[in-house]
Amino acid sequence: MQGNQVFEYAIIRIVPQVEREEFINAGVILYCKQSAFLQMRHLVHEERLLALFPDVDLGCIKANLEAFQQICNGNAPASPIAALDIASRFRWLTAKRSTVIQCSPVHPGMCSEPGKVLERIFEKMVY
Repeated sequence: MQGNQVFEYAIIRIVPQVEREEFINAGVILYCKQSAFLQMRHLVHEERLLALFPDVDLGCIKANLEAFQQICNGNAPASPIAALDIASRFRWLTAKRSTVIQCSPVHPGMCSEPGKVLERIFEKMVY
């Protein structure tokens, strides 16, 4: 078993009306340099989202989250960002932006198993 390692994570948010700054948590992205780990989990709570934002374009949101997922995984052949190393992809995905999909500030921590930490944060903050 590996010892404790530094990790960084951010919460992925859906912000349907950017000017209002209201959001719903939709995922987590976690990066651990020492383990060469970069993964994200996301889930769109459609009923919750539509209750708060009835005019939201669910198709657009799902497509954008899937694009985030593909870049995170390094699997987006049409995106030069997906070809970057995992640290650069994490920094690009978590960069401040004014779009419908945004990330919280990046938070650090220590762990021995990044995958388990990702699941724990996802369960607490999204699910």
